[in-house]
Amino acid sequence: MTQNLKVVIGTLNSKYIHSSLAPWCLLAGIATYCDEEISAEVVEGTINEKLENAAERILAGRPQVIGLSCYIWNISKTKDLITLIKNKLPNSIVVLGGPEVSYNAYSILEQTSAVDYVISGEGELPFALLLNAISHDDLSQNIPGLCFRKDGQIVVAEPYVSTEEPPSPYTQKYFDSLNGRISYLETSRGCPYSCAFCLSGRCGNARFFDIQRAKKDLLLLANSGTQTVKLVDRTFNANRNRANEIFEFIINNYGSLIPHGVCFHFEIAGDILDEETINILKSAPIGAMQLEIGLQSFNPKTLEAINRKTNIEHLKENIKRVVENANMHIHIDLIAGLPFEDWDSFAKSFNIAYGLKPDMLQLGFLKLLYGAPMRERPSDFPCEYSKEPPYEVLETPWLSSEETKKLHCVEDALERIYNSGRFRRTLNYLMGKCGYTPFELFLKFGLLASEHGTQKISLNDYTALVFKYFSTHKNIDKLKLRDVMVCDYLSTNASGLLPPILEIKDSEHKTVKMLLKNDFTTRQQKGVKRGLALLYSEDCAVYVDYQNKNPVTGEYQLNKLYYKSKI
Repeated sequence: MTQNLKVVIGTLNSKYIHSSLAPWCLLAGIATYCDEEISAEVVEGTINEKLENAAERILAGRPQVIGLSCYIWNISKTKDLITLIKNKLPNSIVVLGGPEVSYNAYSILEQTSAVDYVISGEGELPFALLLNAISHDDLSQNIPGLCFRKDGQIVVAEPYVSTEEPPSPYTQKYFDSLNGRISYLETSRGCPYSCAFCLSGRCGNARFFDIQRAKKDLLLLANSGTQTVKLVDRTFNANRNRANEIFEFIINNYGSLIPHGVCFHFEIAGDILDEETINILKSAPIGAMQLEIGLQSFNPKTLEAINRKTNIEHLKENIKRVVENANMHIHIDLIAGLPFEDWDSFAKSFNIAYGLKPDMLQLGFLKLLYGAPMRERPSDFPCEYSKEPPYEVLETPWLSSEETKKLHCVEDALERIYNSGRFRRTLNYLMGKCGYTPFELFLKFGLLASEHGTQKISLNDYTALVFKYFSTHKNIDKLKLRDVMVCDYLSTNASGLLPPILEIKDSEHKTVKMLLKNDFTTRQQKGVKRGLALLYSEDCAVYVDYQNKNPVTGEYQLNKLYYKSKI
């Protein structure tokens, strides 16, 4: 007997600014494959909100079925959410899916009695078929990817990989839900690579959606009110000609069909960039695109061990070229804890990566994901890792636990000093004077900052920590360091106010302010805030008007005034 079925599809995002595409893909699957008696809605939350609030939204319509998308960042909170759901609606059916449960469905069903089903792999068709079966009270059919309990036994299916192009998730309800948050665009599934630490290679070979659909969806998202469209294709330029066509489509329509200010984020393989693609990217409007390029390591033995074939010299040259274009934010990644990567090897990889001058250099730590070869073949990839999400590496035969802890100090300093973009001039000055390699500089300061404690430190206090530490170095001119830090602070902090550590009271400040005011070319515009300071190492003033921030560097334009001759 067919029953009307109410369904809620939900997930807990890491932050409010992030949206989630997976629930909307499942909703599209329901619209395509399900009977009319089934009604569904999407409910999103975050891991930072009270779970009772998320549970209340999910249970508001008293759904019979609740599907939840699971990832390493939300699985712990999702399990707590399930407990709340079952306590308030004990007869509801809970279905889990997503990468965090696709490859450990047995243990999820064994350890979490509140979970009724797990869908392994792609979910649009399996979830819809399951809902049809529940609606018709007929669970006898064989549903691909469905894992469940039967007669006291756990039945596990192989992860489902569709051979068809999935239905589009981009409905008006989806756009209404975005509310300016980061949006996600999928134009392909699968990956041509089989990296030992990653799941993407297990999702089938790269399958590319119709390119006209990709362009249509791209325009829809660009005009949805979002500022960032992140393409989730694992290696966007795996199909070079297709990637070039989409890059050119964005460039040719930017400022017309695509509003100014929208930025498209691509994950690419840097070593397979060719001359044509680099030239196309060079012509992109400033800030229209950003590239994320996974390096992992520059150690050839490490790359071979993780099954990542890379032409290292070609990769370095390509990254240098796209960075030199200065028209897009370039993000590159290193992973600590990989096979054969010891302390010295990692330091070498770090220094090479830093020398490429990316806008962001992310130091990540290996995570042993369910389903990844590195987790499933421990004898081939020996290491100790946390048994709780995100399963981060603690120690390897090549990297001790103490060394791993020190690398976390390097990571913290790297994030705050380099990746924040707030100390660019300062770092350039220090690198030229201290005699440290980049790795040594971030290590030495990172260890000091760790002893001080940085968890809730303010920007002013952190700036003071940087100044006090480096100003004592024998090769550092204290006044010059202060001046470059002033330039950094004013150009990246729209308050226009200097932290106390950098302030110098000087009566000439008012004089300079009047000089700027009396010249129509430098007069402060109405409604525009200005920051002003005097520099003593080169005897001039600097001022910043807080408008028209550079979309690549995040900086406001810094102007200099050599005022002494005008007084």
